[in-house]
Amino acid sequence: MRGFCFFLLLAVALSVRSQEPLPLLSPQQMPNPVRFLPPPPDTASAAFEYDKAQYHWGKTQRQDSTRLAIAVRDADWNITYICRVFSEPFGITLSKEATPAIYQLLYVALISTDQVGKLPKDFYHRTRPYVYYGEPTIYPQDEEELRHNGSYPSGHTIEGWSAALLLTELNPDRADTILARGYMYGESRVIAGYHWQSDVDAGRLAASAAIARLHSDKRFQRLMKKAQREYRRLAGKRGCK
Repeated sequence: MRGFCFFLLLAVALSVRSQEPLPLLSPQQMPNPVRFLPPPPDTASAAFEYDKAQYHWGKTQRQDSTRLAIAVRDADWNITYICRVFSEPFGITLSKEATPAIYQLLYVALISTDQVGKLPKDFYHRTRPYVYYGEPTIYPQDEEELRHNGSYPSGHTIEGWSAALLLTELNPDRADTILARGYMYGESRVIAGYHWQSDVDAGRLAASAAIARLHSDKRFQRLMKKAQREYRRLAGKRGCK
């Protein structure tokens, strides 16, 4: 017990020092996809044949220079990019300076939802498509780092779909455009060659479960209320929905 308390105090101290927020809930408090999602498709299954077909579909999408550029940008993995990519569909510029309450909600919530992908990644340790085929991706910077990192579920998809769900709750009038961009963010991982389609599908389900769990947390509820007040104020000021 003393060791756990020391670890917790150390984690808090390090968080304060680096000004990085801690997750709202521990991995043990979050839903475990190993227990509620099916395992990744067996390589002899029809589902895996579909995964392979989608991998080849993703390669055809690279021929569209606009979609290729989006998929390359979507390989980014930080809160600044999430704010930038969702600003247009949300209808308001999102940033730490312009929308501090919404930014804080996204930052803390995404750190929390990111945790649900770690257990199944380690448990299944699924081979990524670019490794399976021995082919390059459209984003070579991450290839070596992720070569031995589990493919199932897609962490990028968990992040993008979590952000889309949170922003839709804040601005339901723009749900269609927000969710469409969140869907595209996961789709980009198939186009990039980093994930199978079933990884992305599982990522969306894992994100939905994680966001549902966060809604029962009092601290999350307070962050959401602050973000809602901020959005209503900004939306009213600009006359937008």
